[in-house]
Parts: sequence; structure tokens; C-alpha cells
Amino acid sequence: MEAKPKEVEEVETCSEDAEDHPQRGGWKTFPFISGSVLGLSVAAGGWASNLIVFLITKFNVKSISAAQINNIILGTNNLLPIAGAFIADSFLGSFSVVSIFSFISLLGMIMLTLIATIHSLRPSSCPPGSLRCEGPSKFQHSVLYAALTLASLGLGGTRFTIATMGADQFRKPQDQGVFFNWYFMALYVANDNVGWGLGFGICFIANVIGLLVFLLGKRFYRQVKPKGSPFMSIARVLVASVWKMKISLAASRDSDYFYGDGALADNTVPTKAFRFLNRAALKIEENKQFDGSYEKTWKLCTVKEVEDLKTLIKIMPLWSTGIFLSTPIGISSSLTILQALTMDRHLGPHFTIPAGSFLVFNLLATTISIFIIDRFILHKLRALQRIGIGHVINIVALVGSALIERRRLEVVRAHNLTNQPGMMVPMSALWLVAPLSVVGIGEAFHFPGQVALYYEEFPKPLKSTSTAMSSLLIGIGYYLSTAITDLVDRTTGWLPNDINQGRLDNVFWMLAVIGVVNFVYYLICAKFFKYQNQNNNWNGGSRMNRKTAVKRLLLKRGMGNVLVAVGGVDMEVLLLNAVQGGESRIFVHKVVLLGRMLKPHPHDHDLGRLAQVTAQGEYEVGKELAVKRCETEGKF
Repeated sequence: MEAKPKEVEEVETCSEDAEDHPQRGGWKTFPFISGSVLGLSVAAGGWASNLIVFLITKFNVKSISAAQINNIILGTNNLLPIAGAFIADSFLGSFSVVSIFSFISLLGMIMLTLIATIHSLRPSSCPPGSLRCEGPSKFQHSVLYAALTLASLGLGGTRFTIATMGADQFRKPQDQGVFFNWYFMALYVANDNVGWGLGFGICFIANVIGLLVFLLGKRFYRQVKPKGSPFMSIARVLVASVWKMKISLAASRDSDYFYGDGALADNTVPTKAFRFLNRAALKIEENKQFDGSYEKTWKLCTVKEVEDLKTLIKIMPLWSTGIFLSTPIGISSSLTILQALTMDRHLGPHFTIPAGSFLVFNLLATTISIFIIDRFILHKLRALQRIGIGHVINIVALVGSALIERRRLEVVRAHNLTNQPGMMVPMSALWLVAPLSVVGIGEAFHFPGQVALYYEEFPKPLKSTSTAMSSLLIGIGYYLSTAITDLVDRTTGWLPNDINQGRLDNVFWMLAVIGVVNFVYYLICAKFFKYQNQNNNWNGGSRMNRKTAVKRLLLKRGMGNVLVAVGGVDMEVLLLNAVQGGESRIFVHKVVLLGRMLKPHPHDHDLGRLAQVTAQGEYEVGKELAVKRCETEGKF
């Protein structure tokens, strides 16, 4: 294997914000980060994806109740990363948070393994076809919920925090998706066909391996010191606005507002939108220091902080459409497992597909679709268009689920299975693969589209948390799905414990109608939405349009000579790729080596920072740094 040039290694290990250890970071951390992510993800995926089946078969929980518990747990798993990111950013740092919550996850795995192996920790098994089953005692309930709480805390606390810590190594999570999908398939088979004790034992071992591998790499990590959560500035703006709510803005001028001092000063001017928030940046005598200067406090914010909050408010209607996009997905995923439990899951005479494994088809469809979209479709669509396509595909999937369930109920009635719980419906469960795959295709459109849109449009201080906001969407969607399921259960007869006696098809039709209404709401929000970065929108348009944008940017900066100064190498293409993420590291290296060949220069730290931020997808910051470097290379 060819050794990497020394200058490339220097670029990889450069960081402005990390502790002053020049030998830390870089590719040497990859085995530790990837190993820990693998172990922790396998542990989390093993118990979370098979929770419904475990509750029904081992805890005698009614099917609809099991689906509701599952949605609550999944919602919690998607909300906790926000708390984990806040703790890491504000107090402990990523390494400490990942270490602590990985250990908490380990405790949860131990308890789940004990529950699966010690009979006194769970109720007696329910005989097949029995209508009366022994429910869990209060003690057994307490142990189960304690185990799930610890496991959820562990998953939520590490989920995005470890991704932040290993951002350079994990730019393309879809590349690991295929492996995880097949690993989960094997894990589900172990749970259903070998034994729950062994299945949770595998999760426990994976958790131990993940934690140990992560800790072994401590001496190599580049650890960024906590700098405070960007959400604190939002809280400060709200507090300052309320505190000054009686102050009139009628006679205020631009000079009456606080823009920051010294290097922190910003040229953003206050706008009229949500004008009441401008009070937070209004300077009053009480805000003045002894030396006549002003300082940011809970009673005074900068105009930039106020405008950042306004930007966030403007995008909230569009962001909220994702809640009712996630809600039907959460409900249909849970109901699909209940359907699979009643259907013929045989593949040949000796193999039965575990019910929980059917969700793998959703993940496989998403993984394959992301690859195809990334290679052939992505550059032709803007983020809003991708999200809209995802809405439509999700509605189609719900209609398909309704039609398949109607056919399943016809088979149930034809074979007189309505009052025979536990009997297998003679209809192949592979019919469920079609709507699951369609949902996966839809997710490949709308979820990356949402992440790209929020990253592009969120204020710069909040860009690092824009992905977590997508997780917040999913979490709220799962909680809402639990509430809707409970409402339907209380007001209709569609969701009895034995779904053969219910009308799941009506539930799917209801979700499809909700999807249509939400899509109309999305179209209205999208129509009135205005891009904050219209001139620098790199998410949409063709590749040629973005090349033209780079060229115009360079010409605007008076750097047209850069385009031809490198002897036949298409510099704008290198710059374009360097600022988009994706394969950014490769192209950054090319730019570095190209500059070395032409003339040494003292700005290596700029390219080191560029390599860091573009690997995280922060192309707005990376673009400016790349332009700065091109300015240098244009002055040979």
C-alpha cells in the first residue's frame, strides 16, 4: 500500500479547536471510532428493532400496547441525542459523554440479558391460542422499564455525540448501511430461532467491545473543548425580549442596537420581521458597563443572535411538516410487525423469517436508493423537491399497505380464522416487503433532503445541531404516533388485541389521508419559503450550474487567474468538490499537493481547517476557507 505524503497527514491532523496535541487525530483514530460505532450500533439495533416481538412473546403484552411501548421507546431514542449533544457542547465534551452513556447502555444490556434468562424476571409463557395470559407483576414491570430506560439513555447519549467526534471518518453513513442490515438480520434470527438470552447476550458483548475499543483509542483522539451550546443564544434572546417588552421600538435607530464589540462585531442589521424580538439587542442605560462599553448578557444580545432566531422561526413551519411525515411511518412500522406475526413467514421447509427482520427490507431499500439517488438524481433536484417526492412516495406506500391488509383480512375470513388467535394466516408475509421497500425509497428522498435543507438554511451557530433537529422530528413523530394509536384504539374497533378481528386497513387509509393533508400543508409552506442563502444554494441545480457558481465566485473575488494558473488542471472542479463534502478529503488533498508543487506557502492551517469542516459537511465555512487559499495560490 502506498504511503500517504507527509503533507497530507499534516492537513488531516490540523485543528484550531482541539487540544494542542499535534500527533493526535487523523486516520489513526479510524479503527477505534468505527469499532465503537459498530459495537454500540449492533447492541442498540439488536434490542430496539425486536422489542415488539419480545414484549408480546415473553411479557404477554397485548399487541397494540406493545406497538405503543415500542413507539415511545423509539421516540425517546430520537429525543435523547439532543440532550447528549447539549451536555457534550456545554459541559463535558464528546469523549466523556460517549464514555459515560456507553457504560449506561452496558447496564441496560446486562438487565435485558438477565430478564431473558431468569424466569422469575418475566411472566409465565402463554399457551398458544389462549385468550387469558398471565401478565407481568409490578416488580417484573419495574425491572423491564428500568432496563429499557438504561438502554435508551445509552443509545441516545452516544448516537450523535460519537458521530460528531468521528465526523472525519463517518461522512457517508450509508456506506456502512448494507453491513449493518445483514448483521441485524443474523441477530434477529438468533433472537427468534435460537433464544432471547443468546440474542441479548450478543448485544451485551457488542456493547462491551464497543466501549472497550472506544476507550483504547483515548490517547489518539483529538478532543475538542466544550464551547457552550448554540441554543443558549436562543434562550438569551427570548429572555432579553421578555425583560424589555415594555420598551418602545417606535423611535429606535440602527445605532441603538448592539452589534458586538471588537472582533465579535457583525454588520447584520435588524429587520422588521418579528420586530418585537429586536428589543433583545436594544441598548439601554442599564446594559452599559462602567467603562461605557456593552457586553452580552441575559439582558442584551447582538443583532446577529436576534436575526438567527428569526431565521429559525421562519423555517419552523416547513420543519413541522416532517412531524406528520414521521408519524405514519412510525405507526405503519409497528403494525407491519404485528401483521408479520400472523402471516406465513416460511422460506422453504426449514427457515422462518423472524417478524422483526421484515424492517430490514425497509433499510435495504433506503440504502440502495440513497446510492442510486446520490449517483444519478441528486444533482438534478433541490432539497425541497426531494422532500416533496418523499411525501408522495410515503403516501403511495400507505395505500399499498391498506390494500395488502384488506387482502389479508379476506383470507382470514375465507379460512374462518377470525376467532382463532395464534393461528397462521395462509398468506405469504413477503407481501409486506413491497410497502416496506416503498417507504424505504421515500426515506431516501425526504430524510437526506431535510438534513441538507436544514443545514443550508439554519443559522451558522446552529449548523452543527441541524442534524439533531431531524432526529427531534422523528422523536416527536413517534410520540405522536403513540397518541394517535391510543385515540384510534379508544374510539374505534379497528385495533383489538387480535388484529384478525380488527380493521388495520382502515388505519392505513386514515394514515394515507393524514399524509395527503400534510403534503398539501407542505406545498403551502414550500411555496412561501424563501431560501436564506439563495446566491449560494449548493444543494440544487445541475453540476454545471454549481461549477458556474464557483467560477462566478472566483471572478467576483478578482481571482480569474486562479482558473488557469495551475497548468491545465480544472481548478474550479477541485474547489467545487472540496467544498461539497462527500469526497471532500480526497479533493482537499489534491489542492494541497497542487499548491506544494507550485510554491510553498504559510497557510497550511487554512487547508487543515478546510479538511476538518468539509468532512463534516460545513461547506459554507469550507467555501470561504477554500477561496482564501485560492487567493494565496493566485499570487505566485
